[in-house]
Amino acid sequence: MNIKLHNTLTGKKEKFTPIKPDVVTMYNCGPTVYLPPHIGNMRSYVLADTLRRTIEYGGFGIKQVINITDVGHLVSDEDKGEDKIEKTAKKEGKTAEEIARFYEDAYYKDLKDLNIETGGTKFPRATEHIKEQIEVIEALEKKGFAYKISDGIYFDTSKYSEYGKLGNINIEEQKEGARVETNDEKKNQKDFALWKFSTGKKRLQEWESPWGIGFPGWHIECSAMSRKYLGQPFDIHTGGIDHIPVHHNNEIAQSESAFGVPLANFWLHNAFITVEGEKMSKSFGNVYTISDLKKRGIHPLAFKLWLLSGHYSSPMNFTWDSVIGAHKTLEKLVFEFDSLPDEKINEDTIEEFKKIIGDDLDTPKVLALLHNAFSSKKSKKTIEEIDKVLGLDIANLSQKTKENIADEILDLKKERDLARQEKNWQKSDELRDEIEKGGYILEDKGDKTLLRKNLASLI
Repeated sequence: MNIKLHNTLTGKKEKFTPIKPDVVTMYNCGPTVYLPPHIGNMRSYVLADTLRRTIEYGGFGIKQVINITDVGHLVSDEDKGEDKIEKTAKKEGKTAEEIARFYEDAYYKDLKDLNIETGGTKFPRATEHIKEQIEVIEALEKKGFAYKISDGIYFDTSKYSEYGKLGNINIEEQKEGARVETNDEKKNQKDFALWKFSTGKKRLQEWESPWGIGFPGWHIECSAMSRKYLGQPFDIHTGGIDHIPVHHNNEIAQSESAFGVPLANFWLHNAFITVEGEKMSKSFGNVYTISDLKKRGIHPLAFKLWLLSGHYSSPMNFTWDSVIGAHKTLEKLVFEFDSLPDEKINEDTIEEFKKIIGDDLDTPKVLALLHNAFSSKKSKKTIEEIDKVLGLDIANLSQKTKENIADEILDLKKERDLARQEKNWQKSDELRDEIEKGGYILEDKGDKTLLRKNLASLI
């Protein structure tokens, strides 16, 4: 199976060929565990999941790393301000570790709810790799890329001639100070912290280093942990489009300067999600989580279906109506799955599927193919084959809707069947309403009636 991916590094769609023929190495920028991840964050992991599933479907093995940022990410996303985890810990009266583990667990729960594959995936924590981060900084220092100022050790971007090459960022055209608070001690305002010194009172998280007590900068963890677990270069690095101008360009600069080889060969970035046409913001009250969807009776996999209806590189606008629509669509597919024939895989459909998904993960076209496979009554096995990459868990959900139906609901169905036989349509409708209020769906097909749990009841 041929796979082409749009590489942010070159700005082109390219045929993907792994460094090693039998296994693909992939690093996905993970969460900063100080708050529950919101729906925009989770788009990155649906991209990672679709990519992983496509790679595995193409016959490759995979080594996947998703980092857990539990120190060093400051509130400015740069080198000024308070550590996000320490700020939350102080606010909630807990330790930094308690905060990090609590929100890390929330992240894992969201991954599970979205049926995101994590088998064999490593989730290294920044706090558990301080030694490796120090080693990268030392390598940079020895090669003359690092310098010391009053608040830490910084990377000298002027000594890395390709700084900004990811996404073709024009550093000169960026307004100075637009994303970086001015620091007169820096040699260049785009220089970034490799190690920050502890100042004032003792921090919740700090370590000894060759430069004094402090903590790592935000970017260095990814360079250190990706190299440790995947080697350098590795095949694919993914993340949100917001990481391109600073975080990912900083990763590239420090990794390539320290070790003289590329960091990753392919870079994929997902676009933003807006909410009702607005940027997600606490001030707008529109920062939603997977838990918020569940509270409204929307199955997380319906949200995944909604995400897959747009190409990962295209912006999407979240509305409650659109996600409720996706929930109804998924429910319909799950309900109809059992009515499909038990036949062998339709090879023509699967060949078309391979071409579409191999063309830069074109999930909107794959979903169109899936709907066509349902409407043309292709086999269950054909649907399951396509769903290996989509990860909507259609067959499993279909089975769950039939399991453990309450006895009182079965009794109401029998009573309704009798009312239909007697052509007592008023009573039949009243019983339907009562059954459906209990979290079930009825579908009359001739003399038979199908009874299933609805998707909301499986949340």
